[in-house]
Amino acid sequence: MVIDDTLIDDPSRLADVDSRGLLRATAMAGAQVRATTEAAAELGLADRLDVGRPRALVLLARPGVGRTVTNVLAALLTPTCPVPIVVSEFVPSWIGALDVVLAHTEQAEDRELAASLERAARYGATVVLSAPPEGPVAASVSGRGLLLAPRVPVPPELSFPRALVAGLLTANALGLLVADVESLADQLDAEAERDQPNHESFVNPAKALALQLADRTPLLWGLDPVALAVAGHAAHSFASHSAVVCDVADYHQALARPALHRAAVGSTTERDIFADPDEGGLPQPRVLLLSLRSGPGAEAARRQAEDMLAGVDVIAPAEEIDADEPTRAAVLALRFELAAIYLGLAAGSIGEAGRYTSATA
Repeated sequence: MVIDDTLIDDPSRLADVDSRGLLRATAMAGAQVRATTEAAAELGLADRLDVGRPRALVLLARPGVGRTVTNVLAALLTPTCPVPIVVSEFVPSWIGALDVVLAHTEQAEDRELAASLERAARYGATVVLSAPPEGPVAASVSGRGLLLAPRVPVPPELSFPRALVAGLLTANALGLLVADVESLADQLDAEAERDQPNHESFVNPAKALALQLADRTPLLWGLDPVALAVAGHAAHSFASHSAVVCDVADYHQALARPALHRAAVGSTTERDIFADPDEGGLPQPRVLLLSLRSGPGAEAARRQAEDMLAGVDVIAPAEEIDADEPTRAAVLALRFELAAIYLGLAAGSIGEAGRYTSATA
């Protein structure tokens, strides 16, 4: 992939090529969180979910952001959750009145999801749905579920903040997690400000990240389950905006793949600053270690990884912001989304040409 790296630090040219307004839409992450929180309050979500501890929380993983946000929510909840967390594409056959189902989709016509949610509602399960207000999906829970419709219009691939806060509000109301969604919105605003187009790459974390990964194969290795889940969302963002394929793995799993791990070690210890990036051959890997947990255990895991990958790049939001784990996850996801868009704009992979259009549209 050949990129015009001078474009990344040229705000006027960025504005010209960003014909869909993706940078502006991504910067509205905090607004998405606030709007969804307001919608939940108007629905009385907290009161309507105050029904005692559920038998199970079922997270439905649907295509797109629905799948990546489900993985992040599961990683956040699982360590301390007092009830089983079930991740599935469809509502399980055993669903009943003591269960809660949470789903996010941007596909209003997802008839498989609609049928699944309709069955959950029919069997008395509590359903929380983040989705467009029209179409079969919304109709499947009409009058029988809690629908959080989007209030801040953004492209489907940028709906992660809305989907995440819908899940966090649900978990908060059920007493399964304590997440500060007001602080989350503020921190997303702060990250968007740091990453805005007018800030040059040496003070802009998202631009710096885009330049780090240009002409490289990103190896996004998580040092903890939440970081691994955010890495999965980052890979989705790079595929959506930059046509870049990323390797995503838990760091310990990465150790079990000798050839790739040797290449990663070589990329961190044998970098040639005079090498010609236009020479033939496969792109060199670029390892990013992601860490979202804090505390002695997280520090020990990081030191061990850094010992084996001398000079590796580590992204640890806990060192940058004072916030809870859900907020750190949201901030890192936003940074990767913006990096993917900057890289896509510089590479020319974003634009109306080549956009998928349904044959039945």
